[in-house]
Amino acid sequence: MSKYIHELRDPIYNFIHYNTEERKAINSKPIQRLRYIHQLALTYLVYPGATHKRFEHSLGVMELASRVYDIVTDPNNILDDSIRNIVPKSAFELQYWRRALRMAALFHDTGHLPFSHAAERELLPDDWNHEKITAEIIRSEEMIQIWNDLKIQTEDVVKLAVGPRYYKNYNFTYWEAILSEIIVSDALGVDRMDYLLRDSHHTGVAYGKFDHYRLIETMRILPKYYNYGSKEPALGIENGGLHAVEAMLLARYFMYTQLYFHPVRRIYDIHLRDFLKTWLQNEVFPIEVENHLQVTDNEVFVGLFNVARDQNHKGHEYAKRIVNRNHFRLLYDRKQEDISKNLEAQKAIYNDLKKKFGENNVIYDTEKQRGGDSNFPVYLNNRRIVSALSISDVLPKIPIAAIDSIYINPNCL
Repeated sequence: MSKYIHELRDPIYNFIHYNTEERKAINSKPIQRLRYIHQLALTYLVYPGATHKRFEHSLGVMELASRVYDIVTDPNNILDDSIRNIVPKSAFELQYWRRALRMAALFHDTGHLPFSHAAERELLPDDWNHEKITAEIIRSEEMIQIWNDLKIQTEDVVKLAVGPRYYKNYNFTYWEAILSEIIVSDALGVDRMDYLLRDSHHTGVAYGKFDHYRLIETMRILPKYYNYGSKEPALGIENGGLHAVEAMLLARYFMYTQLYFHPVRRIYDIHLRDFLKTWLQNEVFPIEVENHLQVTDNEVFVGLFNVARDQNHKGHEYAKRIVNRNHFRLLYDRKQEDISKNLEAQKAIYNDLKKKFGENNVIYDTEKQRGGDSNFPVYLNNRRIVSALSISDVLPKIPIAAIDSIYINPNCL
């Protein structure tokens, strides 16, 4: 195994370590492109510190993934016989899968569009998403020699980076599914851990912080015995880490309500989406790997400022709203008292406003928090394995963040 002879300073974990073969992957076009993709799109127009990029997030996910791997594969932390039959026993296999996991974690976001845009359903061709582009990048000619140097199989990296949810045409072993879960799990995935900590740090929103050291130290691979005696393995924790997980999932809720669903952030996303649909050829981003790698936030910025000056371009108004900070204003946000009287209150208000001010002057925005599953196995002191939701007083009460908002052209006010 190569020694860790390189390190980067990181504001979240102090240092991120990697070896010479991994440095080739870090220096590849797909990863270097992430230096020019904002993690939080135009959020820096609301929170000025939010200028961090997908590059440092991907390095952070790689670092955390290997930390979790080292904990859950430690023989002293394998607490059930059914798990011993899943975890590889040879040092060669364990090191192989560690390398594959680190590379999958590093590459898991390479398929993201400029500005990490959430509206990819509208900005990509049918049947495409950023996970599918990620898989194509990992398989691309650019990466063949790098995977050969690292002595890992391309499809193993694809499987772990994308996961069973998006890699449906292939069978996953229990072991492969667990490794993918280390990255993408709704409750305990390191992708979520890193973006909460990193977004919190750069925006100055303290709600995203939690004790990730304690959480990772208590993570285990456990069977879901509580699910009708199932031996299917899942990422779980020892009982002593439950409060750390509760803190993380509460942090996720607060970060959605205070940051990701901030009304000004949302309306900038909408204006950007509408601009991109007028600026992109055929209204969609390219999906061919070489073309995808050539499009970053920088190219979009150039287009945005050019169109903001070009009154004849059909995207002029959208671009000008972003460049001049003349965005639509929040007029109505979902109110519980309205919903208690009429479940469709916000839509009724939206329809009335459209009639009064015109369809082009009113925008309706609705969204729910993604990845809301907060159940996982917990290993108790008496050696029982139970569902987290069955013993936590906190987890069942954490709401799913959601918005229903109506925005209006400021000229109508």
